[in-house]
Amino acid sequence: MKADSNSLAAARRVFWLAFGLTLLLKLFLAAVFPFTGDEAFFYQWGAHPALHYSDHPPLVGWLIALLRAIGGDVPLVLRSVTLLVTSAIALLVVDLLRRLLPEEREAQAWLAGAVYLALPWSWLFVLVTTDTPLILFMALSFWAYVRADTSERGTGWYLFSGALLGAAFFGKYFAALLGFAYAAHAWGWRRERWWAPLLVFVAALPAIAANLYLNATHGWSHVMFNVFNRNEASEWSIETFLTYVGMALYLVTPWWLWRAARSRVPEGVRATTRTTLAVLWIFPFVVFALLATRRTIGLHWVLGFVPVFAVWAGLRNDVRPLRRLLGYTVALSLPHLVVVLAVVLSPVSWWATTKWADRIVFLRDNPAVVAALRQGLPTNGTLMAHAYNPAAMLAFRHGQYVPVFGPGRHHARQDDQIVDFRRYDGQPVRVFQYDEPDLSVYAPYFERVSKQAFVVDGAQFWFVDGEGFRFAPYRENVLAAVARDFHDIPRWLPVLGNPFCERYGFKECSPGR
Repeated sequence: MKADSNSLAAARRVFWLAFGLTLLLKLFLAAVFPFTGDEAFFYQWGAHPALHYSDHPPLVGWLIALLRAIGGDVPLVLRSVTLLVTSAIALLVVDLLRRLLPEEREAQAWLAGAVYLALPWSWLFVLVTTDTPLILFMALSFWAYVRADTSERGTGWYLFSGALLGAAFFGKYFAALLGFAYAAHAWGWRRERWWAPLLVFVAALPAIAANLYLNATHGWSHVMFNVFNRNEASEWSIETFLTYVGMALYLVTPWWLWRAARSRVPEGVRATTRTTLAVLWIFPFVVFALLATRRTIGLHWVLGFVPVFAVWAGLRNDVRPLRRLLGYTVALSLPHLVVVLAVVLSPVSWWATTKWADRIVFLRDNPAVVAALRQGLPTNGTLMAHAYNPAAMLAFRHGQYVPVFGPGRHHARQDDQIVDFRRYDGQPVRVFQYDEPDLSVYAPYFERVSKQAFVVDGAQFWFVDGEGFRFAPYRENVLAAVARDFHDIPRWLPVLGNPFCERYGFKECSPGR
């Protein structure tokens, strides 16, 4: 029995319309949305290319370095790969469903791809983060794994899936969760292919080994951030668990999940395939649920597994319900679009009476803030900020790296890799703050300190001018606290190098400790 030609043609038209409209929308948002703090932080990775960066593996830094070489510092160019990611994944969703569904049900594949494109986070995915290469390579690895699972033997496809998973590992380490899902699937439900996870692991091993080496030679910064520093305050919490459940439902939409759960897979789809798809999305969602009982799970953590859900759900929904689901999803997206357009296009004065007024001005009129901070800055003076987010945004417009003054927090510690505070000894420093600063915090580290307010578009900001930076007390108080709090490397991890601790002579976290 062949597919109804009218229904199939209509489904294709719907998909390509959704593909074109969402791509145009992403192009528009990428062109007009102000460069955010996280984007500006990762931009510095591309501006200072290296094999290793703080917090996360280096793939997004390498990507930005390449895009800068091609098109300079234009935000649309820097975001160009990101805005294509969900569009490319939608094509993978359609491709897999066309392969898995009976020929007469091909229309389902195109409509499921359209629903995926209409999900709010899908067309909002335009900002440059470490999730850009992560989500793309996770989706490709999943696509290759399903190709292997549905092949006669699939050895080559399993190896390809592992190599792609290794590439995702260079984006973020929790790509490993997809590898664990492969193992759970093969060893729990596909035991005749017990060897498949081993092939995946072998192909991913070079990437894993490279990351281990780069960590060992850079103070285990990724391990310290992801395993220790960010989890010190974790404790059991029903609130974080319920927040995760709500977020997960939002990502996949309750109506798509409900409709798929109560529907049956059509005849002609192999039972093993049904199980494969179910395990590969349910396993990571359950693992995140368990983690959510002790810590907050970021929305972006789960994004890489939504394409797996989309294929599973698309397999279980016929054409008519998929059309209704598409309508519901578009309706969900509309309020998101209104909010985003309000942030980007509304007059700054609209936000003057809100608690976000200074943040909106800082985001929208960042060049004016930088211009104000440059006024009166001595030629040998250095602009700094009190936290990584404003430091990164100022640096993007300032054209020079802006260090973080003070201990900062556990995340975004790129300063530990590249900044040498010894070079500022005796020099003037200007430190930006959103709120009025307490000069007693700065006084021990300068010969003289003063503060000044300035106004941009009705929002008040502050800076501290410190004359004659004193490195010695800064090392003993601030940098020593950084070494103690963020470089307390467990003894069982071999330290082959640690730029921060070696630079400032902290032996407890240096090689040969």
